[in-house]
Amino acid sequence: MPEGAQDFPPLDPAKFKDPFVTAKGETRASVALKRLETLWFNTGSLCNITCENCYMDSSPKNDDLVYLARAAAGPFLRDAGQMGAREIGFTGGEPFMNPDIIGLIEDALGHGFDVLVLTNAMKPLWTKRAALLDLSQRADTRRLKLRVSIDHYTPHTHERERGAGTWQPMADGVAWLRDHGFTLDIAGRTLWNESENRSRQGYQQLFDAWGLAIDALDPAHLVLFPEMNATHDVPEITTQCWGLLDVRPDAMMCATSRMVVHRKGESAPRVAPCTLLPYDTAFDMGPSLDDAQDAVQLNHPHCAKFCVLGGASCSVG
Repeated sequence: MPEGAQDFPPLDPAKFKDPFVTAKGETRASVALKRLETLWFNTGSLCNITCENCYMDSSPKNDDLVYLARAAAGPFLRDAGQMGAREIGFTGGEPFMNPDIIGLIEDALGHGFDVLVLTNAMKPLWTKRAALLDLSQRADTRRLKLRVSIDHYTPHTHERERGAGTWQPMADGVAWLRDHGFTLDIAGRTLWNESENRSRQGYQQLFDAWGLAIDALDPAHLVLFPEMNATHDVPEITTQCWGLLDVRPDAMMCATSRMVVHRKGESAPRVAPCTLLPYDTAFDMGPSLDDAQDAVQLNHPHCAKFCVLGGASCSVG
């Protein structure tokens, strides 16, 4: 367990079994698709590092989500445009390990979308430096944003989560992106038992030291994600919770987002409700965005911990 992380009781095995009813027999909450604003593409589950607790279980060995092909993404980009989406997001795994990532970004920009790429800014990005510079000559990369994962603002604690020797390669990647005019956001974590205000102060000191024009107080540019672990106990979300928690269902990520995934063994990509549930076929929404407009039953611990209770979203906002 990372230093400073909290200990949680194990998940009650009676929870999250029925998509419509909780373990207590109450009506489970659901979220309707208000409109499609962000379409995510999972570029593949392979990553160059293994984190202590990766939201996606990505690693150098996990190929359960195969590399998304540029040609396969095309129809989804077209349909997302027709549905009025404004943003395309690329996540992984590490997106820069996908051989088609530059083409995927170029196509998304070419369709007029804002583009967000989540990355650890390490070796896979480093090997794509020439391709990124070439892309900046061919496409309007002013609409491209890279969100770099920095799990803590100190090297020691960052490496407690990401592994020894992961800080400096990330710092080098950030410096290269900064020096070549790419727009950066940062993603951190809140598992360190420190206040959000203290975390943001610490990140601001880091940004200032690195010469990054990022306001750490702005949650759109420094995103602090709540810790998630599907084995930890969390409350199930009922229809009454919206009023009790003063949270709106249309503020949830799945009210405005969908994600395209290509699971190993399947002939073509499929649609999932959000970035957090790529593997669970119980959340499979079909082969097209037209098929993926049904309401989402909040029948997973991540729905409760990350979205409803944590108030988090992967998109720019």
